[in-house]
Amino acid sequence: MNYNIIKRFDTMKLRALSFFLLLWIAIGANAADPVSWTFRLTGDNTASPAIEATATIAPGFHMYAIDNPPGGSSPLEFFFDLKGCSLDGKPTANKAYHKQYDDVFMVDQHLYEGTVTFVQKLKPTAKDFDVKVEVKGQACNEEDCVPIFGSSKLSGHAPASAVADVKEEPATESAAQEIAQMTDSLQSAETLLPEPDTSGIVADKSWWDNVEAELDVFEDNPTQQERSLLYILIAGFIGGLIALVTPCVWPMIPMTVSFFLKQNKNRSKAIRSASVYGLSIIVIYVALGLVITGIFGASALNELATSAIFNIIFFALLVIFAISFLGGFELTLPASWTNKMDSKVDSTTGLLSIFFMAFTLVLVSFSCTGPIIGTLLVEAAATSDLLSPAVGMFGFALALALPFTLFAMFPTMLKSMPKSGGWLNSVKVVLGFLELALALKFLSVADLAYGWRILDREVFVSLWIVIFALLGVYLLGKLRFPHDSAVEKTGVGRFLLACISFSFAVYMLPGLWGAPLKAISAFAPPAHTQDFSLFEGNVHAQVSDFEEGMKLATRLNKPVLIDFSGHGCVNCRKMEAAVWTDPEIKRTIDDNFVLVTLMVDEKKALPQPIVVKESDGTERTLRTVGDKWSYLQRTKFGANAQPYHVILDNAGKPLSPSFGYKEDIPGYKRFLRQGIENYYNGK
Repeated sequence: MNYNIIKRFDTMKLRALSFFLLLWIAIGANAADPVSWTFRLTGDNTASPAIEATATIAPGFHMYAIDNPPGGSSPLEFFFDLKGCSLDGKPTANKAYHKQYDDVFMVDQHLYEGTVTFVQKLKPTAKDFDVKVEVKGQACNEEDCVPIFGSSKLSGHAPASAVADVKEEPATESAAQEIAQMTDSLQSAETLLPEPDTSGIVADKSWWDNVEAELDVFEDNPTQQERSLLYILIAGFIGGLIALVTPCVWPMIPMTVSFFLKQNKNRSKAIRSASVYGLSIIVIYVALGLVITGIFGASALNELATSAIFNIIFFALLVIFAISFLGGFELTLPASWTNKMDSKVDSTTGLLSIFFMAFTLVLVSFSCTGPIIGTLLVEAAATSDLLSPAVGMFGFALALALPFTLFAMFPTMLKSMPKSGGWLNSVKVVLGFLELALALKFLSVADLAYGWRILDREVFVSLWIVIFALLGVYLLGKLRFPHDSAVEKTGVGRFLLACISFSFAVYMLPGLWGAPLKAISAFAPPAHTQDFSLFEGNVHAQVSDFEEGMKLATRLNKPVLIDFSGHGCVNCRKMEAAVWTDPEIKRTIDDNFVLVTLMVDEKKALPQPIVVKESDGTERTLRTVGDKWSYLQRTKFGANAQPYHVILDNAGKPLSPSFGYKEDIPGYKRFLRQGIENYYNGK
């Protein structure tokens, strides 16, 4: 029997492979420093010098304008230390910002993207002048909000005629004090600590010590990595089992095994051929996972998984796949693709021929396996582990390859194998319902990113209720699609699955009034998008000062949960609404931790500005309380993005890995539990 018989099977109608390639188009680079600054002095030796500050904003990020409205994210701020000159007006940008409505803060945010240059004109008051310029603000993407900073010292000259009639205006008292403090108060981190209070607990300078090495021990925990890879392996294997019972793969099993048994005269050769065939399937899919990782890298794949553009593309693809599964239309690859691959089978012999047969199976089954593979790769990418895509593909291919080898070893089992029939199309239709539900999750991510407000939480939950209720109706045979056979009687399996689907729909009903619905919290939009909610359960910080929080935790004998946040941090609000509103998480934080929220954009002025040196030797002036907490986050934890959560013991040492922006309730519970266990084990 020639393997050409595979071409004649009508499941060779496939979804276009080009759609799958679109998954990898929208990759954004998450730069370590999202905004880089360059400064230069123009008009030197003239009567009209100026400072040009150019911001280059990384793709996917946006920076907020100088006049960003009150109640929004942190605006851009310029600070000038002047000698021999004065300011002429205010900094002006070379292009207009664009407005974008933010449904979290309910204001029109003023945003810059790409490159923007700010010009500050100067008035010389002496022949030689010096300017120290500092700029700070906030940049955000769909995952992180990061404080930004730039500084430079510039010197220039002015012609005598330009300064002859200009009298240097004396600095105001407050400005003079600030300049004196900036130049005379170069201080270390120790000076940031407050005076001891009357409680008897003294602020320890070691609380400010860098703990990046201790955090790395947790981040690189082999047990956690193995757990993550094991999860991806199991997910891949389950995906492979689902792919097996689709119309594109199931009928191939007896056809292919029979081909091996008839082609080889003895059973041992047939088993060897089937084993090579199964191994080839594994090699092809694992190679696919390695190629994807090799081209894009693990970090880029993680960015892909959180990219708004990607989520829109993936939503559209899943809807197309779902409609096709439901029988709306068929998408096919060009016949030349499978013809060319099948010709390789005819023109080669031995093991190479078997490999091309396996490759043909991969192509012809892509119609059903493509959506499963795509979802698996996205899930693997989100782990940021270099091996995850390959491990996921190995699990998927192993489940797909096993039946071909096992049935070749035990051919009598073929007789007990369920025959192809209408039930295979029912599997496709059920997958169509599930893909349609999953597609809404990706649309929700994009909806939140762009602020469309078309898929608020109650809308999302309503759609899921309808989808799973209709799935239950379909399983009972009361709803038919184009390629379905009539269901004369409902089997026990279909009945039980229908009960599960209906029960799930009923479970989600309270979510329309704000119930947390923990089973779908990883998919549904955050609770703050719900217009009407009867749910009450917010988490509030006990302290908003680091040292006072450490003192209180020592007094109460509790670990400290540090929450680096910001008044203008959109993602901080999202995480608070999606994760901290979980009743168990709220109860755990309230009962077991001293929660300290440190706002890195807090505008309250410090008693006096403090000049500190960064790790690269750059001097930076801390003027506000927010500057102080941002400095703490950078120097102690080596982090700069918000939200950023870390658990400390009473000596200021970490008890678990840090936790950034991720609306993952189970993961956050593990994060809290690990911190509690390590705190009391250390005691």
